[in-house]
Parts: sequence; C-alpha cells; structure tokens
Amino acid sequence: MATIPTLPSRDDVLRMARSTTDITGQLLDTAGNLTRIALNTFDPRDGSGAEVLRVLRRTTAELAEASASPQAQEAFYRIVETLTRLGTSGAPLAVHPVSEPAQALLAALGDSLLPVLDAVEPAIEEFAAALGELVEATSPVLPATAGVAAGALLAVTPLLRAAAEVLRESSPELRRIADALTAALAPLMPLQVALAERAAAAGANVVRATLPPLADLTEAAAATAKAARPALIAGEELLVAGLERLQPVLLAGASRTGRVARGFAVRVSAAVSPAAEPGVVVAVSPVQAPW
Repeated sequence: MATIPTLPSRDDVLRMARSTTDITGQLLDTAGNLTRIALNTFDPRDGSGAEVLRVLRRTTAELAEASASPQAQEAFYRIVETLTRLGTSGAPLAVHPVSEPAQALLAALGDSLLPVLDAVEPAIEEFAAALGELVEATSPVLPATAGVAAGALLAVTPLLRAAAEVLRESSPELRRIADALTAALAPLMPLQVALAERAAAAGANVVRATLPPLADLTEAAAATAKAARPALIAGEELLVAGLERLQPVLLAGASRTGRVARGFAVRVSAAVSPAAEPGVVVAVSPVQAPW
C-alpha cells in the first residue's frame, strides 16, 4: 500500500511564498530597468531615439549598397569557391590510407605520453612552486636587472642599425656569395645524403650492439648503489652535520666582513664628500677588525 506523502508545514509554505515573492520582485525590477533603458534610448524628446534610428537606417543602407556592388559579389563568390575547394580537397585526406599511419602515430604518442605526464606532474608542480618562491624572493633585484637589460639593448641598437645598413649596401656581394656557395654545395648534397644513410645504418648497428652491455652495466650499478645506500646516507648525514657546525663560524665571519665593509664605506664617503660648511672637519674613527 502506497504511503501518503506528508503535507508541508506552515513554515515551509511561508518560506516558499517568500522566495516566490522575492524572485517575482527581482524579475519585475529587471523588466522595469529594461523598459527604462529602451525608453531612454528611443525617447523622441531627447532626440536620442531618432538619432539611433537614423544611424541604423544609414548603416543598413550603406551595407546593402556595399554588398550589392560587383566587387563585393565577386569577393563573396571567391570566398565560397575557396571554401568549397578546401572542403573537396581536404575531405579525402581523412579517409585516405596515408592518414591511417598518422592516426596510429598520434594514438601511440598519446598513449605513451599520458603516463609520462602523469609521472612528471608532481615534479613539475613542485618546480613551479619553487620557481615562484625564487622569483618572489629575488623581486627586489628585478628592477635593477631590467634597467641593466634596457641599457644593454640601447647600447646594442646602434650596432644593429649599422650592421643592417652595411648589409643593405652590400646586397650584391652577399648575393654573389650565396650563388657561389650554392654552386659549390649543390653537387655535394647527394654524396652527403648517401653518407648520412651509411652513418645512420652504422650508428643503428652500434646502438644495437651497445644496448645489452649497457643494460647489464646499469643493472650492476643499480645493485651497487642499492648495496651502498647506507654508506651514502651516512656520508650525507656527516656532511650535513659538518655544515650545521660550520654555520655559526660562517655567520660570524660574514658579520665581521660586513662590519669592516661598512666602516670602510663610511671612511671613503667621509673622505670624498665635501664638508657642509667651511671650517667643519669630518672626523671618522677607524673600525678595528675583531680578529
């Protein structure tokens, strides 16, 4: 026996009525805004409606006149003829036997590249994040780098213009050089093709002979690395521990060098810059090195 559905409560009915009323009000507001825009656009009292209609009439008349001209009809006919030729000449390519190897190649490339992309996606994301952090960290240096690059471009521009002018004036000589090179190299091209084919065959044989020993060597190296992994990890830990112990010494040396450099800069600036008033002597005490 089918169950009788429960009737909505009073709160549900009020909520649905309120929602319906809000939606109806929004629709009426939108219709009122559209009506107001239309009235403001085509209102004859302001002259805007008549102006819009006049511009529309003039535009449609000019379009009709332009499209009815023999030049436009000839252009339309040529466009349609070109599209028809492209369609009739390109359609057989999709069912031509030559397209089957291309489709198989594309399918094989897609099937082979998808696992590679899935494998390198985390590494690419990490690299992009690290690169973004590096760019953000080096952002104070970017304006200076951009200024140096702009100055270098401005310095190279006269050289490029001079080179272009020289090459433009020397175009007959360049044409003679090109003709001479073409005449000298044209007989050698078949020989080069034959040599390239022989080199490709020899290289393929070398690769076929080298791959099995290389595979054995790689397996042996992988086994050796797997066996020596604890020693490598211990060496890395010793190296990291040594760096951690050297860090305070390096920081202290860097701070001392910075203090010496600042003191030297103060002395140089005091010696080079002129005194603010006559008779005022700038005295700067030398900075003693802490070592």
